[in-house]
This record gives sequence, structure tokens and C-alpha cells, in this order.
Amino acid sequence: MRELIGLIPLIPLLSSATLMLFAGHLSRFAIGLLGVGSVGIAAILTAKMGIDFLGNPEVFKVTLWTWMQVGTFSSDVAFYFDGLTLVMMSVITGVGFLIHLFSTEFMEEDVSYARYFAYLNMFVAAMLILVMADNLLLLYLGWEGVGVCSYLLVGFWYQNSANGYAARKAFIVTRIGDTLMALGLFLLFTELGTLDIQALGDAAKDKWQVGDSMPLIACLLILGGAVGKSAQLPLHTWLPDAMAGPTPVSALIHAATMVTAGVYLIARTHELYLFAPIAMIAVALVGLATSLMAAFTALTQHDIKRILAYSTISQIGYMFLALGVGAWTAGIFHLMTHAFFKALLFLGSGAIIHCLHHEHNIFKMGGLRTRMPVTFWSFMIGSAALAALPMTSGFFSKDQILLQAYQVDGIGPWLWFGGLVGALLTAVYSFRLVFVVFFGQVNTEPDKDTGWRMVIPLSLLCILAMMGGWIIIPVTQVFPLAVFEHPAHWVEYVSIAVPIVGVIIAYLIFLGGQLKVDVFTNSFVMQKLQQFWFSGWRIDWLYDQLLVRPYYGLARALKLEPVDNFYRLVVTISQTFNQWLSAGQSGQMRRYITSMVFGLIVLLAILVRAS
Repeated sequence: MRELIGLIPLIPLLSSATLMLFAGHLSRFAIGLLGVGSVGIAAILTAKMGIDFLGNPEVFKVTLWTWMQVGTFSSDVAFYFDGLTLVMMSVITGVGFLIHLFSTEFMEEDVSYARYFAYLNMFVAAMLILVMADNLLLLYLGWEGVGVCSYLLVGFWYQNSANGYAARKAFIVTRIGDTLMALGLFLLFTELGTLDIQALGDAAKDKWQVGDSMPLIACLLILGGAVGKSAQLPLHTWLPDAMAGPTPVSALIHAATMVTAGVYLIARTHELYLFAPIAMIAVALVGLATSLMAAFTALTQHDIKRILAYSTISQIGYMFLALGVGAWTAGIFHLMTHAFFKALLFLGSGAIIHCLHHEHNIFKMGGLRTRMPVTFWSFMIGSAALAALPMTSGFFSKDQILLQAYQVDGIGPWLWFGGLVGALLTAVYSFRLVFVVFFGQVNTEPDKDTGWRMVIPLSLLCILAMMGGWIIIPVTQVFPLAVFEHPAHWVEYVSIAVPIVGVIIAYLIFLGGQLKVDVFTNSFVMQKLQQFWFSGWRIDWLYDQLLVRPYYGLARALKLEPVDNFYRLVVTISQTFNQWLSAGQSGQMRRYITSMVFGLIVLLAILVRAS
């Protein structure tokens, strides 16, 4: 099967090109067949490779051709396949196929049906290149490819100027991280002489010592790239606005795959981070701070997709926390389980929006439990997994992260406590969403119900969200064996109990009504605090004041820069001479002959005088 590995990203890429070139000649059925079928074939090939790998866990590299060679630098189009690659490919193609199938019904009335699937297929191809790349340069190609596709899909409905703004914001903010990552690649090549991922680890062992400054700088620059793409503090502000795109796009790009690219990058370069303990602490602290910030913000949101967007930011924070404490396997495990339940929640929200006249405000919904039963159970299972209730997929992965964080020397208990606070808030806002949307009084009647193309993906994702925690991911060959002793039993008991307490609190406030918090929430201090959280901690406002407004002011000042007056003078002189010369073209032969004779006389006079 190794000789077929190149087909896995190629097939969706060819489908994307076909849809772009021949969309006008294809029926909607053919467009859907191409868009969904190409990712389905990639998923089948990935499954076959996975079965072969599990039977014979052989790591291999396939070089297709030499991409570029300049002096001593050479970079190949080469794919590297191991357990980590398999996990990422399975998530991208498996969850991606279900989202593509869901999209055929969600987008069936859209006039740009072919353009949508062309962009979506191109994204899948770029993401596959990113995770399969054997070297960081090819990885960076896929990295930039998913960025472009994100811009195209967030601004898919470009007729609305707000969508175009959201797309530009996503593109520009992530470019900041991409620039830092590019600087990191330059530094790695300068210091270690290669960008091949496997060779980097060996070169680092020969040249660097633990605690050296160069690995610290390189790892911090790579962290900058990961922070931008994975929407972590301080470059997270693009993700909530990116909900302007179609809901299946949010499920695929902004929940299951693209935003986890930063997690994958740090995990793939973990051998470098082992030389920079300070960088690992930075990864953990960034993840924990982002998780808590996003959880508080999600508590106050009204838009169903923005709640899930901030939830995504928060959960990726848990993955960063895991990587920062050296729990590499737990971090990737949570990446996989999160893809299952967050894709389920986003597709469930898409079904609600699709059937409720494109309504997004959760307080204009209500009572959908009996009217949309499939979606209700999808949300219940997805929210249970998100809240990490026992025996769901989220429970197994998040529990591993918290237990391993607790055992970090020095700051471990604080990291564990911060993670517990995030888990409590997650349970509260998850079931706030469930109780408000599916229980109580009906505020908006659905005008339709979900069809089979929505029901099948939701049902399969329900199974994965419930049972995904039992999957053993084959990454033992990739990461060093974690040496952790099991903490005291009370630590695990508290970790299990906190999400359950959060669900009970949500029930008592938003459904049962036994817990009256109006006096508390309506106080002046809490009103101001809720406004602060609702605005995303006013980070967008801060960037606007510190960066955007000064930039626009400088642009306006430079628009009237004095040096431009010189070029305006050149233009004015040229226009004046043009007018004079145009006026001389009267069309009268006598004037032309007179001017020619006069010019000849002047020329002869000059020649005679010169001689």
C-alpha cells in the first residue's frame, strides 16, 4: 500500500480542480458525487493503510520527486507514515467524509454548490499534505494551503461584507503566526542544516544541550506558528468571527482539522521541545490561559456557533496543556476525540440552523427536543463528551491530561486546578446550550426536518463520540514513554466529579430553576463582568486601539506624502504637453506644410551657424 500513499491527497486535489474547471457542465448530483466520493476514496485508502499498519507497524517514507535543490539544501516531495500520521489522516478523511456528506443536504439550495465542494476538497488535500509531509518545508506548503482555503470558505458568502471582513481577519491574524513559524524554519536550517523532520531530532542531539538558547528560540517561534493556526492566546480572535462561513465548514476546518494543525506541529517536533523545557512550560501556560479565557467567554454568548467556537478554542487549550507537560499521547488522543464530538456538535447546530430559518440565537429557539429528536440526541451525546462525563470519549482523553498535569514538578497541582476550573465551566456552558435550545418553550418552529444525508453523519459521529475513548491510538513508536505514577485516588475522584457538578449546576439554573442567580447576575459588578466576557475580554478592542487604528492613521498620512507631489508634477507636465500637441493636429494641410518649412528653415540656419 505504500506506493498508493500519494493518491490519498491527490484524489481530493484532482476533484477540486475538476469542479473548478468544469462546474458549469456538471449536474448537482455529479458535483456531490465528485466532492463526497473523492474524500470517501481517500478515507478507504487510509483505512486500508491503517489495517496494514496495525498488523505490521512498519514506519516508512515514500519520496515522489525532488522538489527543489539549491546548493547544499535539498527538499523532496516525500511522505512519512507512522502512527501519528495515521491518526491525523484518519481524522481528516473519516470525519471529513461525514461532513462532506452532510454538506450535500445543507448546501443543496446554494447557487455556488460546485465552488463550495471545490474549496472543501482543496482544503482536505492541503491538510493531508500537512500531516503526511516528511519535511517542514512541505509541511509549510500544506500549512499555507489550509490558510488559503480557510480564507475562501470563511468568506464563501462574499456578498455580505461582514463575511469578507471575517475572512480577511482570519487570513491576516494567522499570517502573523505563519511569519513566526517561517523564521523558526530559517533558524532550524541555519543551525541544524536540514528541514527533514526525522533528521532534525538526530541533528539536535549532536549539537544542542538541554536548556540551550537556540532550541528555546526555535521552539518559541514554532509555538508562535501553532498559536496562530490553532487560535490560542493572543492570536485566537479570528476563530469566533470565522463562524461567518457555512456551518459544515466550521465543523471541518474550525473544529476537527485545521485548528488542530498547531497541536500536530508541536507534537511532530516534540524532540526539539525536549531541549527547551522553558518552551514546554510556555506551551502549557498558553494552553491553560486560553482554555479558561474561552470557557468564561462561552458562558455569555447567545449565538450557537460562537458558543461552539469558543469551546473549540478552550479544548485546544487542553491539548496545548497536555503537550506542555509532556503528555504527548494524551494530547493527540484528545485531538482525536475532540474531532468526533465537536464535529457532531457543529453539524447538529447546522441542522438546527438549517431547519429554523437560519436562526442563530439560542434564546429564540427552545423546545426542539420533540421536534428534532435526532439532533437532540446528537447534542446530548456531543455535549456529554465535551463536558467529559464518565464513559464518553472526552472523559478518557481529558482525564489523562489532568492526571498527568497534576504530576508536573512544582506547578503541577496549579495546572491541574486550572484544568478543573475549565472542566467545570465547560460542563456548565455545554448543558446551558442543551437546556436552552431543546427544552422549555418553543420560540421558533422548524420548517423542515433533517434528511438522511444529515442523519447518517450525525448518527455515526454519535457512536464515535461515545465509543471513541476506547480506541487505542498507535503512537507508542512516536513519543517517548511517559513515566508517570498514578496520583492519589482523590485526585482522580475530583477530576471525575467536577464535570458532573457542572451539569447539575446548569440543570438547576437553566432547566429546573431551583438555583436562583438573578440577583447575583443582575448586580452592577456582574453585569460589567458579563459584558467584558461577552466581548471576548475586549481583546479585539485592544488590538483595534493599539494596531488597527494607528495603521489606518499612518496610511491616511502617507496617502498625502510630499514625495507624491513630484510624481504629480510629472503627470501634469505630460498632460499639458499632450494638450498642446493635440491642439496642433488640426487636419489642415496648409498649416502642416508651413510648420514643416519653418522647421526646415530653422534647422538649416542652425547648421549654417554651426559650420
